Amino acid sequence: MMYRIVAACLFLGLFSAGSSLSCRWMDHKFKQHNEETLNLLDAMANNSTNSTELEDTVVFPNHLYRQASKASAEEKLAFTAQILEEVAALFEEDHSSASWEESTVRNLLNIVNKQAEELRSCIGSRGHKKKNRQYLKRLSDDVLKKKGHSAEAWELIRKETKAHLMRAEQLTSSLRPAH
Repeated sequence: MMYRIVAACLFLGLFSAGSSLSCRWMDHKFKQHNEETLNLLDAMANNSTNSTELEDTVVFPNHLYRQASKASAEEKLAFTAQILEEVAALFEEDHSSASWEESTVRNLLNIVNKQAEELRSCIGSRGHKKKNRQYLKRLSDDVLKKKGHSAEAWELIRKETKAHLMRAEQLTSSLRPAH
């Protein structure tokens, strides 16, 4: 009888661990890494750039975040991971006209790639159904390419990236335990 109880508890523990979205990294490190990334983006700010003309051409995709906020925990993490992957792809483009320290950009890329990788590992094999949407592709096409990767275009990319990371933090905050 005792064997059956232990076996049932073990089975239940293994099953619930596999089915729930349990991710220690998400619980403890995501917010910290996101704050580091936001600080790096602030350090990259170029106050002398006036990007008002470009800002009028970019509309933040609030509807995508509203949609994601209604999704399952796994879908929220997959959405956030994809946003982070696209941020990394953006900052890997030619940013030589921006006045950023190369080490700052490298640090930003390291943290963003680490976050995306860890989020993907939290999701496991169930979350690898990557959708073919590219939420930030318009920034590359509509801003960087049209403006020749100018400092003005990069300043707008920096601001938009910060807005995305702040929204990603809001989206994932409901998935972490309160401390």
